[in-house]
Amino acid sequence: MSSLAGVQKLPFACNDARKTSRYSVVLSKYRALALILLVVLAVSVRLSSRHWIFPAHAVASPASSGNATSLAFWASDGTLVRALEIAAPSGGRTIVYFHNNRETVEARLDLATELRARGFGVLLVEYRGYGTSSALSPSEEGLYLDAEAALDMLASRGIPPAQIVLWGTSLGTGIAAEMASRGRGAELILVTPYTSIPELVTNVVPFVPARLLLADHFDTLAKAGRIRIPTTVVHGDADEVVPFWMGEKIARAIAGARLVRVAGGHHGDLFGSARFLTDVLGSGT
Repeated sequence: MSSLAGVQKLPFACNDARKTSRYSVVLSKYRALALILLVVLAVSVRLSSRHWIFPAHAVASPASSGNATSLAFWASDGTLVRALEIAAPSGGRTIVYFHNNRETVEARLDLATELRARGFGVLLVEYRGYGTSSALSPSEEGLYLDAEAALDMLASRGIPPAQIVLWGTSLGTGIAAEMASRGRGAELILVTPYTSIPELVTNVVPFVPARLLLADHFDTLAKAGRIRIPTTVVHGDADEVVPFWMGEKIARAIAGARLVRVAGGHHGDLFGSARFLTDVLGSGT
């Protein structure tokens, strides 16, 4: 009887096995579809992140270059790079300036004029995708190539790293720091620097895998140990975009760096201080 009962129940056991198998197949398909959707979403976010980091499409470029000389030269990948220059006086150093992500070089012509009055030459480097430079989409590596091209151009005119001050503001701090880590200048100035773009994102939105989702990192903190030139870090303690603690962290990570704390300073108003250039630069010669 027990043998017969076993034979009678067998079809039901087979049906259960077939159902389980079908469920497994369906579940595997849903998992594969979910994985594909996650990959597509990650790639989409990674690509669209450049519109946030480099909003060149939303930045108007003033037509006038003022009293500066307009220059054009080629990056190593064949990209046309443009810059504005106010040449240094005899024996003066040249500040190579890398601007923030929401302006073009023309926005810093007043600063360049002030710097020239203090004995510096100034080269305002435009990024690909911005202003009158090439219309190619900006990227971290692309901006490094643009910076290298500008410094190579100066070197070809007999201006060595010993005569160059690298200055970056906001986004530009990542570029200036990279050039400093490559030995392309004798002094470094970082105004409102971030530690890295991914950490800037997770400071606002914790737990987001920003390093995976962002194509461009500009990880200044990671390269800080390779920067071995006199460095000044300037940061407002009321900065609403890049928190002050990031400037502190960068200053601690770069050997011998000097931190200039601007009391009550926000992200975009540091240049308005009457003492700003004196505190940061001193004499240019």
